[in-house]
Amino acid sequence: MRPSSQAVDQPILEVVERAYMRYAQRSGMWLEEFTRQGGVVHCKSGCMNCCNFPVQVSLAEALVTAAALSAVQMDGMRRRAARVMKNAKSASNWNEYFERHRSQVGYCPLLDLESGTCSAYTARPARCRDTFSMLSSKFCEAGAMQRLSRAERTDYNREVKANPVTDGVSHYVAPLEELGEPIWEAAGDAMRSTWNLEVWGDFWVLTTLTQDAAFMAAVRSGAATRATRRAKALGLWHLEIVRIEQ
Repeated sequence: MRPSSQAVDQPILEVVERAYMRYAQRSGMWLEEFTRQGGVVHCKSGCMNCCNFPVQVSLAEALVTAAALSAVQMDGMRRRAARVMKNAKSASNWNEYFERHRSQVGYCPLLDLESGTCSAYTARPARCRDTFSMLSSKFCEAGAMQRLSRAERTDYNREVKANPVTDGVSHYVAPLEELGEPIWEAAGDAMRSTWNLEVWGDFWVLTTLTQDAAFMAAVRSGAATRATRRAKALGLWHLEIVRIEQ
């Protein structure tokens, strides 16, 4: 059961959850047809090589996740958010932020390290749903690209460019990412129509912000400036981490 403080957000939660269901149906059909034709997606239960990626979400998605978490899980999200902010404030550029996120901020606190599975799987955000690897999962490991020799990098580039289900740049399955775009569109429309603003940013930071009554009150009233001030007061504001669009 969702906390009563989130009852006001029920319409937004339902929009996102319906979008998740539609994605599950459409991606399932795509995967079924793809594998029927002999295609292979290298993502299996227990693989956690992408679980230390930075993840961008809408506040609407963060609300869905937050509603499903226990107090212990939420504490883990708060600690993770603090590490994300420390990394963002000290990184000199995006590449440094990205690499340190994977190597130093580490795995998502919702990941069960023993089983390699997500402890909040049904409430995971769109980016966690639509990321699939067309090549061996070894290419998803932190630092994998940097460890490739020049010849291996040439082979990698040749393979992803020739593969019809990648974007020609990386080994991820482009059609499944494209099928995930309506989730973000639905979330954006729901936020805009309900709050008269949109909030986007880091998964762990936004999920943490959903628990702050003052921040959420500002968002629900469409007060972008007040919401920004509150996030700053909480130490959870950075231009690359939280974006409020009005």
